[in-house]
This record gives sequence, structure tokens and C-alpha cells, in this order.
Amino acid sequence: MMRRVMLVAVVVCLWSHVVVAEIQESGVKESPPAASSSLNWGDVGYGSLAVLTNIFYMPAKIVYGTLGLVTGSLAYLLTVGDGDAAMTIWNPSLGGTYVVTPAMLSSDEPILFSGPSHSKN
Repeated sequence: MMRRVMLVAVVVCLWSHVVVAEIQESGVKESPPAASSSLNWGDVGYGSLAVLTNIFYMPAKIVYGTLGLVTGSLAYLLTVGDGDAAMTIWNPSLGGTYVVTPAMLSSDEPILFSGPSHSKN
């Protein structure tokens, strides 16, 4: 029982670290709400939906990225160091969106499960 509690605590800590890092990267600056502002239930709904979505989306994306990392590494080794073969696998699997935000759910930003395709320059 204690192991499960510790595992959940570690997962929550790691997840919150990823979310905070994503917010810092996007340059969103938090400002305190005005004293006369009322609660916007639409934002609460999108925020709650983003949390619920990430419960399923993030593990799927991490598994997809990990499998792409392993497969791309195997392709690199089996093609005797052909970086283009590996990048063709790595770019789509390791790129894209790792955290779904409320702005993505409201169609203000795209959700990209796969990253861009690799093209030779």
C-alpha cells in the first residue's frame, strides 16, 4: 500500500514538473486576478478537461516516443549509421505535443501527437 502511495506521489510530482516547464517555455506570465473579477466557469471546465485528457494522453505519447526512440536507434544501427533513416523515425515520434493545455482544447492551439516529418536538406 505504501509503495502505491509513493508511486502516485512521484508520478504527480513529475507530471506537475512537466506542466510547469511547459508553461514557462510558452512564456505565459501569470497575473493575479482583479479583485472584482468573477469565476469564469468556461476556463475551469477547459482546465479540468485538460487534466483528465492528460491522464490518458501523456502516457500514450511517452510510450509512442519511447518506442520511436528504440526503433530509430535500431534503424541507425542496422543501416550502419545512416542518420536520415533514424531521423525519419525520431522526428515524428519524439516531436509533437507532450502536454495538452486548455488552449489546445478550445482550438486556439493545435494538438500534434506526431512531430514534423524528416526531410533531407
